[in-house]
Parts: sequence; C-alpha cells; structure tokens
Amino acid sequence: MATVTKSTPVVRVHRTWKYFLQRIGSQVLVYGLLLLFGVAVLLPFIWTVSSSLKPFGAPIKFPPQFIPEVIDWTNYPKVFEMIPFMNYFKNSVIVAGLAVLGELLSASLVAYSFARLRFPGRNALFIVVLATMMIPFPVTMVPTFIVFQLLGAVGTYIPLVLPPYFGPAFSIFMLRQFFLTINPELDEAAKVDGANEFTIYWRIILPLAKPALATIAIFSFMGNWNDFMGPLIYLNNSELYTLALGVNYLRSFRGGGDLSVQMAASVMFVAPCILLYFVAQRNIVQGIVTTGLKG
Repeated sequence: MATVTKSTPVVRVHRTWKYFLQRIGSQVLVYGLLLLFGVAVLLPFIWTVSSSLKPFGAPIKFPPQFIPEVIDWTNYPKVFEMIPFMNYFKNSVIVAGLAVLGELLSASLVAYSFARLRFPGRNALFIVVLATMMIPFPVTMVPTFIVFQLLGAVGTYIPLVLPPYFGPAFSIFMLRQFFLTINPELDEAAKVDGANEFTIYWRIILPLAKPALATIAIFSFMGNWNDFMGPLIYLNNSELYTLALGVNYLRSFRGGGDLSVQMAASVMFVAPCILLYFVAQRNIVQGIVTTGLKG
C-alpha cells in the first residue's frame, strides 16, 4: 500500500512564494514592455513640447535635447502675433463640427438599414460598402475635385463637410456591428406599440448606441481636425484656412519661420484632440470593445 506524503509547512510556503514570484515577474515583464513602447510613442510629442519651450532661434541639435537649458514661454504668444490663430481655430471647429454631425447621421442610418432591415442583396451591398475602404484617397482625389469644381464649390467648405453626409464606410461598419449586439426583441416590442422604423432608430437604437456613436464622433473629429490635404486642395482664401494650414504657414513665415514657434503652434493644435481623448476615453474603449461582439 502506497504511503501518502504530506507536504510540510515549509514546502507549502516555498511553493506559495515561488508562484507569487513567477506571477509578479510576468507582470513586471509585461508592464515593462508596455512602458517601453509607451515612451517610444510619446518621444516625438515630448520633443515637440520641449522644442516649444526653447528660446527663439534655438538650433536643432543631435542627439535631440529633451530638456531645454532655458525655458521660454514667449513662443506661445508669438504664434498669435504671426498668424490669426483664433480665426483658424474657429474655421477648424466649424469644419470638424459639421463633418462629425453629417457622419453620425448618415452612418447611423445606413448602419441601421444593414443591421435591422431585411431586403434582397443586403449582404452583397454591405460587402460593396466595405470594399470602398480599400480605395486609396489619391485615386478619388482628382475626380472628386473635378466634380466640386463643376459645382462651383471650390474655395468653400462644401467639399470638406459634404462627403461625410454620404456615410463613410468605416463608421457604417462599426455602427452596424454595434447595432447587431442590441436585442432585436426591443424592435418587436416597439412595433407592437405602433412604432415605425424611424422611431425605433431614433428613440431606441441611437440612445443605446451612445458608446459607439461617441467613438465614431471622436474618430471623425480627429480625422477632420488633422486633415491637411483637403483644405490645401479646396481652400484658396486665407481667411477660410483651417488650423492645419495655418500651422503649416509658419514654416514659410519670413523666410522659414522659427522651429520653437512652429512647435508651440503644433502643441496648441493637438491640444483639443488630447483633451477630447481623455474626456471620452471610457466611451472609446467601450465602443471599440463592444463593436465586434457579434457579426
């Protein structure tokens, strides 16, 4: 008959500490790698902030100098002296705001159709919509410009704010996937009470899809806020310039401008996107996580 050996308290403590150290070691490794990648991603932004605080006319050094020898805050007021910053800021808010509104309305309507309505060729049409995501922007740039030129819209904000009202494919895909996670029995209960499709979409689906809508709104805002090529192509009046064009104008200001002032303008340019991300971070994570739960 085999004898059963009982582990002594010393052996149990040893095993517990071994498991604890292995677990702590793996966590330290994971967090160390994440910290390393995070610092690598933040280095360009840290260098931008550092350069914005260097004295006017400071040369570019290699290796980069992340801590300025003398901190100079006057570069930020100089931005307002060199360019009409607040006018460009207002223009960017108008363009980004109208584009976000159009993208939310159009993409949510199309996504609701693909997720809730039953009609012939629905899946085929959805595949066609997804296929448009693979068309690069340079392919459609010239034809789109010709269309807006024939419409007499070049030199206005119409070419910048009108395309989002036709439903971007990426936003349609994300919202459609999120709508599929909503219980269809809610639709049936609403139809029993006499609600039509638009009422279900507006009063039931959209309120439940706030995380996904917030995610789309933030992505759309950041994309339109940072857009440089669109305003460069369609805007020919400096009064209508967005902030992306205005910051770029500093490069040619008085024969090349100054790096410190350019970096100060860049910091102020990206500040709204950073603040928006931190304010809506929870909605972004929740919207992305719940988007792919059902296909």
